[in-house]
Amino acid sequence: MTSEDDKTTHFGFQDVPEAEKAGMVQGVFSRVASKYDVMNDLMSGGVHRLWKDAMMDWLAPRPGQRLLDVAGGTGDVAFRFLKRAAGTTAVVCDLTEPMLIEGRKRAEAEQQSDRLDWVIGDAMALPFPDASFDVYTISFGIRNVTRIADALTEAYRVLRRGGRLMVLEFSHIPNDLLQKAYDLYSFNVIPVMGQVVAGDRDSYQYLVESIRKFPDQETFAGMIRAAGFGQVKYRNLTMGVAALHSGWKL
Repeated sequence: MTSEDDKTTHFGFQDVPEAEKAGMVQGVFSRVASKYDVMNDLMSGGVHRLWKDAMMDWLAPRPGQRLLDVAGGTGDVAFRFLKRAAGTTAVVCDLTEPMLIEGRKRAEAEQQSDRLDWVIGDAMALPFPDASFDVYTISFGIRNVTRIADALTEAYRVLRRGGRLMVLEFSHIPNDLLQKAYDLYSFNVIPVMGQVVAGDRDSYQYLVESIRKFPDQETFAGMIRAAGFGQVKYRNLTMGVAALHSGWKL
């Protein structure tokens, strides 16, 4: 019989003890925090900004809503949410304090400080009461969580009835030729870019590998349904390089 201590999970292409993964992920993002935003622009050619705008378009924030942005890092999604509707508030929650520190340095953080909080927290055990948010978002973060099902259960718990979950994550391209081209770019260019810009090849090697380990669109949609969400849908972005998933707490 396997004990809790014997359970393993993936860290990129490595198998590691479940108990160690969160610390390893925290180490990755602590190391790259100061260059995180620059690298996002370089790796995607700025397309990640369009993906986040598409997320807001589908989300359609309404006045007075309260957002929890988990794995929110430097605040990209929270800033967009606050700009879309008057009277909204947001909490950026992230496991890695250096990411939050970088976010608080941004000009938008100062401009929106009265509507924005920054909290250190684990997606699998959120430090918030039940039914305390209208919207839960997580962008390019859920693939780094040790137990994705636990994070989705927590998302359901902290949302109010009628609340909405939206996940933006790298996904699977439904075309073998395009996937091979994307793999060539990812594995040969991104780690080198990480070394040159951030001085950290290994962290970006992990990030590329973690994308390949994440479930495909239909599998992940099924996981969202299993957590209790209804009206679960997804939309591919840039031919499936990324995907938006939406679900409601009905």
